[in-house]
Amino acid sequence: MSRLFKTTLRVRLDTPEGRKAWGYLVSRDKSKYRSYSEAIIAAVNGYFDRERQLADDPYLETREKEDAFLQRVLETVERGAQANPLNGLAALLQNVQPAPDTKAIGDDLDAAMDFMDSL
Repeated sequence: MSRLFKTTLRVRLDTPEGRKAWGYLVSRDKSKYRSYSEAIIAAVNGYFDRERQLADDPYLETREKEDAFLQRVLETVERGAQANPLNGLAALLQNVQPAPDTKAIGDDLDAAMDFMDSL
């Protein structure tokens, strides 16, 4: 039995989806995908793997968006702190307001210091 499966791929260039797919195939990174087959296999596997992940974990997409947002916030804060480290640090420390509970104050300060150490 042959370990090769052959099929025909038909792309309708008179539809926007078909033109877009064909554009991706012809402009692919040829060092990464040497052939149309390799690009199509990667796309099919990626699509169905993602579909299974979302079926198993319906909140995955939301968490990924939240993680991406938090990463952008962190990068923005880091850029601001690098641009003017002393003023950036002073502004961050002014925003740390202690809670009325003494234990919470220590926790808040620990969290703030952990955040500052991560920069």
